[in-house]
Amino acid sequence: MYSVIVDKVEKSYGKVKALQETSFSVSKGELFGIIGPDGGGKTTLFRILTTLLKPDFGHATVEGFDVVKDYKKIRHIVGYMPGKFSLYQDLSVRENLEFFATIFGTTIAENYHLIKDIYSQIEPFKDRLAGKLSGGMKQKLALSCAMIHKPDVLFLDEPTTGVDAVSRKEFWEMLIRLKNSGITILVSTPYMDEASLCDRIALMQNGRIMANDKPEEIRKTFTKKLYAIKSGTIYKLLKDIKEFEETASIYPFGEYLHFTSTNENFNTDVLRKFLNLKEHNDIIIKEEDPTIEDCFMELMKKNEGAKE
Repeated sequence: MYSVIVDKVEKSYGKVKALQETSFSVSKGELFGIIGPDGGGKTTLFRILTTLLKPDFGHATVEGFDVVKDYKKIRHIVGYMPGKFSLYQDLSVRENLEFFATIFGTTIAENYHLIKDIYSQIEPFKDRLAGKLSGGMKQKLALSCAMIHKPDVLFLDEPTTGVDAVSRKEFWEMLIRLKNSGITILVSTPYMDEASLCDRIALMQNGRIMANDKPEEIRKTFTKKLYAIKSGTIYKLLKDIKEFEETASIYPFGEYLHFTSTNENFNTDVLRKFLNLKEHNDIIIKEEDPTIEDCFMELMKKNEGAKE
């Protein structure tokens, strides 16, 4: 059974199409990731699913309730953590939590077991103003407030943006524990490396879902051989490989460049000789397994080609 169903949803802001025929479904108890860059339509999608925006076309349901007709019912069964910290910064940690518990007709004591693992980490600072918390602590408070009324579905809009690597890791560990307790979680993120932590993902760009499957299944769709390349001068290397006649794609990836060839029988020695003529030294060329980011880049290129 599905917790969330999105069927050909569209939303525009003037001439800007934020969502274009967006469709997907999320099973009960699933951790589902919406992966894509800023401006891809993730926040608009979440605002529609949490009944803060109406779609222009299409329809969507959350736990069987229509996002337009049944908005009041949906607001009682979902938790929403927006991308921007939106709690009351002039209230303390405890006051914020008490406020959200009260408006949902519950108490901290009644549902403390739901947030214990998260809230216990910031409880020593319960009298500190929310505005004085660090980025990671703000995220934990926001998640606690979104969870305090025992929601069936949790929507988290870029919850790890702007926090340090340790806080990101801790946050995802908390999400996995929540998922294991039976809560359906939809999380959006621009970080491609977080995709592997989800049960299934949707890759989103310019308001369209480009792919929707398990991370490992999406990686299998990358059929070309992928090479990681670097030399002593990475910027010049990027510029020179773009001029190589067998280049299909080339883009930065950490300390390497990721490269695919137009030639199915590509020989690395040919590229190495080309780069030697361009006066590169310390050249490393090695075959690499594709990541979700590689798949995203390939799908984006295909979509742009289809438009042309």
